[in-house]
Amino acid sequence: MRKIVSSKTQKIHQFETIWISDIHLGSKGAKALDLLNFLSITKSNKLYLVGDIIDCWRLRKRWYWPQEHNDVMAKILEKSRAGTEVIYIPGNHDDLIRQFVEHQFGEILIKMDDVHITKNGKKIWVMHGDLFDSIIQHFRWLAFIGDGLYTILLGFNGILNAVRRLFRLEYWSLSKFLKQKVKQAVSFLSAFETGIMNETRKRECDGVVCGHIHKAEIKIIDGLIYANDGDWVESKTALIEDKDGYISLISYDDYSIGKLPSK
Repeated sequence: MRKIVSSKTQKIHQFETIWISDIHLGSKGAKALDLLNFLSITKSNKLYLVGDIIDCWRLRKRWYWPQEHNDVMAKILEKSRAGTEVIYIPGNHDDLIRQFVEHQFGEILIKMDDVHITKNGKKIWVMHGDLFDSIIQHFRWLAFIGDGLYTILLGFNGILNAVRRLFRLEYWSLSKFLKQKVKQAVSFLSAFETGIMNETRKRECDGVVCGHIHKAEIKIIDGLIYANDGDWVESKTALIEDKDGYISLISYDDYSIGKLPSK
């Protein structure tokens, strides 16, 4: 695998487009310092914020906004002023911002979704993904409970990995392990992808970029591109488009973790 970014170098990596989502600023789980470094060592002509950038659900319960969360927002604003086209597509955790769709804050445009044309002519539908989550749409109260349990799991996961580091073991995600093992979760992911791809085809697009489920992935489904940019709570991943229009999934932890075939 090829190196993409590193927290140990100041080399600037230039891309055509970057997609990031599910940062959850305002929550203790947000990896704001790592994201701040990622934003500092990458440049792009276009930057998509694909939802759940600010965790309004968490902030309603308890205010938490350290300086590094402020610094991330300042860095995004700095990029927009420097000429990067920044498009903010709100998700379910920052749905309060949806009331400002089609408005502009400084140089940042708020949109419900968008269609992005890659350099090689691919038509990519960009949206958060919560509209294809049956729990969010029909059992919102259950989503709030699930969010609370997820926060508890992240806290326990931090303790577990602190112990693992003592034994020089790599990071291990308890919540990701449980999601992969629970049959209902697998069924949910399948339904989520199916719904999104059906709508992508109806919109006559060549693929979709989304977030929401915190599962970074890029693959071809029935001839269409399915790309999920993951999150900045655990996976610390992003999607990028290179100068030739090809989309890759990259990890902050130094390596490319997936790329579509170039032909």
